[in-house]
Amino acid sequence: MRGWLKKQGLALCAGAACVLLASGAAQADSLIDNVNGMTLDSEGNVIRFTAMLVDDDGRVKQLLDRRDKRPRDVDFQFDGKGQTLIPGFFDAHGHVMGMGFGALTLDLSGTKTLAEALARIAQYAADNPSRQWIIGNGWNQELWGLDRFPTAAELDAAVPDRPVFLSRVDGHAAWVNGAAMTAAGVSASSKAPSGGTIEKVGGKPSGIFVDAAMDLFNDAIPAPKPAERDLALGKAQDILLANGVTSIADMGTTMQDWQSFRRAGDKGQLKIRIISYAGGIDDMIAIAGPSPSPWLYDDHLKLAGVKLYIDGALGSRGALLKQPYADKPGESGLAMLTSAQLKNKMSRAAMDGFQTAVHAIGDKANDEILSAIEELEITYKGDRRWRVEHAQIIDPADISRFAATGTIASMQPVHQTSDRLMAEARLGPARLNGAYAWKSLLDSGAVLAFGTDVPVESSNPFPGLAAAMTREDAAGQPFGGWMPAERLSREQAWQAYTVGAAYAAFAEDRLGSLEPGKRADFLIIDQDILLATPAQIREMQVMQTWIGGKPAYVRN
Repeated sequence: MRGWLKKQGLALCAGAACVLLASGAAQADSLIDNVNGMTLDSEGNVIRFTAMLVDDDGRVKQLLDRRDKRPRDVDFQFDGKGQTLIPGFFDAHGHVMGMGFGALTLDLSGTKTLAEALARIAQYAADNPSRQWIIGNGWNQELWGLDRFPTAAELDAAVPDRPVFLSRVDGHAAWVNGAAMTAAGVSASSKAPSGGTIEKVGGKPSGIFVDAAMDLFNDAIPAPKPAERDLALGKAQDILLANGVTSIADMGTTMQDWQSFRRAGDKGQLKIRIISYAGGIDDMIAIAGPSPSPWLYDDHLKLAGVKLYIDGALGSRGALLKQPYADKPGESGLAMLTSAQLKNKMSRAAMDGFQTAVHAIGDKANDEILSAIEELEITYKGDRRWRVEHAQIIDPADISRFAATGTIASMQPVHQTSDRLMAEARLGPARLNGAYAWKSLLDSGAVLAFGTDVPVESSNPFPGLAAAMTREDAAGQPFGGWMPAERLSREQAWQAYTVGAAYAAFAEDRLGSLEPGKRADFLIIDQDILLATPAQIREMQVMQTWIGGKPAYVRN
């Protein structure tokens, strides 16, 4: 393998794992041989092969089985030594730059108590005395066993001298200290913008700002420099490649994000494939102009559409519900847009051929977006592939409306295992039938596209596959699965993470499977994905990640 890499102009680095940079040298057909190869076709059927011929453009030329004669006129040959080869995963919903910055800033995910989180914050501040602001993410009061949000006063005790801004794990709330509020000019008289909430105690801001209220800090927080953005993108790519993600739908791409992607592409450093959905109409127009962008950098980058928000998250009680929250009867969530605003924005995108991807978590939010689609599809004909991002809580009566309108349910299986107890508390047992209803949606004829919502969850797709198959968490709870009728088969879950995700991004003609003519983006993994138990799938390791027929990551 090392000698083969040298012939390609590639470099191995020391350590447990490394990322490889492919040279720009011309490459003729390559033969990937002696593999336990498997992929799905567009119908979800398994195709098996033992060798794959890749052309000089990095596309699959031919799949071969044991009886097929191997071509002799190839320039390069790779011996897979019988290991399992599968298509690279396509994450249907993630936040690339948020993931990169999250990996470079304070990470509170995994903290089990408020005290542990405060200790980590204090230590991080002490270790980084030159940082003007302490920026972090990943906290979750539900995991701390709190029946409330944390406060600015608690944060002041850990970091009294500098502003602190910490995003909740779902990105829909921020926890700040007194210095941050002072820097942003936030006081007891401050009003929350539409679509946001300022949590208050005794008439004063408590330190928790939900959804649009987080924007009150935008002008005060120092903007990252281009070099810092590029560093974050590089870090995100390294993590995605190590987890076997070769393509990702980037939800909420800003102009600054797009410029980072373009700089990487211009330098030949854009390794993963990014299908962008702009962070609003203004970014959509600024980035792409009058129509979606073409594929750039040999199918590594495209601006396909726009990401819109209709509600917030369940954890911060921002998800828009038809009935009040069971654990807070006076609240029913936050509407980020009125029905008229939603339809106007969707219409503005659709009139120029942009795809719309709308965040909707609560049952009322899902009803709103489906109603908007039903009205707009009268005007905007053709294959629109409207997308609902998350679709976590759906009134069972509304499930059939997805297939009827050709609307794609873009969902994240690990959210179900992470949110199960919280969902029970927020909704009560009577409203759980349409929660994380993967099988019901699939049976109704809807297309599922799976992702991780990274950095809300890890970008590792294998725990999501296991969750989709079992509806159990890493500890096997609850035994037999939570609402087990919504479990998917192995092939159904795998299809949603590959073929379905590519279809959802209008990329099924080139990505999502290893059929001839498509990009040769594949993984070498340590176990057979069709024979492994769900518990084994959860722990699977990516040994190698190849993009366009070239290795991009190798685990030593």
